[in-house]
Order: sequence, then structure tokens, then C-alpha cells
Amino acid sequence: MKDILQEIISHKRKELERMRAKKPSLRDALLQSDSGIIAEFKRRSPSKGWIKEEGRADIIPLCYQQNGAAALSILTDKQYFGGHDRFITEARQSGVTIPILYKNFVIDEMQLYEAALCGASAVLLIAACLTKQECKYLMEKAHSLGLEVLLEMHAEEELEYADLGPDLCGINNRNLGSFVTDVENSFRLAELLPKDAVKVSESGISNPETIKALRQAGFRGFLIGETFMKTANPGATLREFIIELSK
Repeated sequence: MKDILQEIISHKRKELERMRAKKPSLRDALLQSDSGIIAEFKRRSPSKGWIKEEGRADIIPLCYQQNGAAALSILTDKQYFGGHDRFITEARQSGVTIPILYKNFVIDEMQLYEAALCGASAVLLIAACLTKQECKYLMEKAHSLGLEVLLEMHAEEELEYADLGPDLCGINNRNLGSFVTDVENSFRLAELLPKDAVKVSESGISNPETIKALRQAGFRGFLIGETFMKTANPGATLREFIIELSK
């Protein structure tokens, strides 16, 4: 007779193995990519409302992968961005194998477990949301779960957080208080980051020429969401963007 309890425990052990398994590296993907584009699945914005309310996580992320994205960012905040943890799971189940950034406002270690369970490769930690000590603790916890950390900074006074040694250093061009976006913020702060940091420019990037200039400033990753999501076919828009970028 089959022992149901043993079957359940065996399955749970497999689930934990998947959770602890080495994830595709966001850092490596950006260092090896010609485009460096982190294509974002973003259905809603607090400042603009719905961008693509009907957007499906089992379709668009895979289309991004098929059209040349180096990695993905998936919004999981429900209230303000129309996201959900299950969107990462759905993307993985659809066939996505490239790195996925769990993008949320992470302030507690419980969210790191959620990120690991749903299939993310990396998590976003935002300096503006955390004390330096809190950031250090969450970074160490993320690493213990096999997750990389993209540490996001916006203001010059936040750059001291880079001393914590995150896997990637992000400069957000959007002020999260006012939601005003200015790409010049990346150019202004780039030279103040550690020389060996893998730098990611986030938000407000809408044309290939901007990426070319950001590369000259030392950036290797470029997080782009609305530029793609506001179009009828985000994957096709990404493909055209990369073609222009290669010219």
C-alpha cells in the first residue's frame, strides 16, 4: 500500500531542491550580452495607471526572451503596479530560462523567500526604502537563498550603500517620491560608483542612442519597461529596438 505521507515529504524535498537550485545569473547575463537589456513586464504604474491591463505573464516574458532580452524584470507589487508573485512562476512555466529580477519594494526577509519560491534569479533592494544595516541583512539573506541582489540607488547620498558589495548596482533615473524621470541621473552618478561595479541604468530609457551613451559611461544593463509594454507587441518592439541598437 502506498504511503501518502512519504510521497508528500518526497515531493516537498524536490520543491526545496528547486528553490535552492542555482538560478541563471543576472550579473553574468549582462556581462555576456551585446544589448544588456532587462525587459520589464509592467502592467501598471502609480503615476500613469494601467499600461497593459490585459498583459499576460505566460506570453509577454517569453516573447521578450525570444526577441533578444538579456534578462527580465517582473513587477510583483499588486496594489500599485498590478503585479503578482505568480507572474514569475507563469513566466517560468511558459519556457523562460533567462534571469528574472523580482521587482518589488522589499522590506522584509519574507519577501525574499517568496522570490526564491516563485523562480526569481535576483531581487531588487532599494536604498531609499532601507537603512544600510537593513540592506546588509537582506542582501546576506538573499545570497543564502541563492538570489543575486540588484541594489538600486537614486541620490548621491545613497551611494554609500554600494560599499555593501551588491552583485549589481542600479541607478534609478526616476525619483520614487515625485516619479519625475531624468536619465541624466545615471550619467551624473556613474563615475561615483565603484569601478568594478556592474552598473544598471533603470527607467526613462526610450531610444537606442541613450543606451549607446550609457555604455560609454560604463553601464552594462538597461532596465526598460514602459517603452515596450505600451505597444501592441512588446516582444516585437524589443526586437526592433535591438536592431537599431546594433547599427
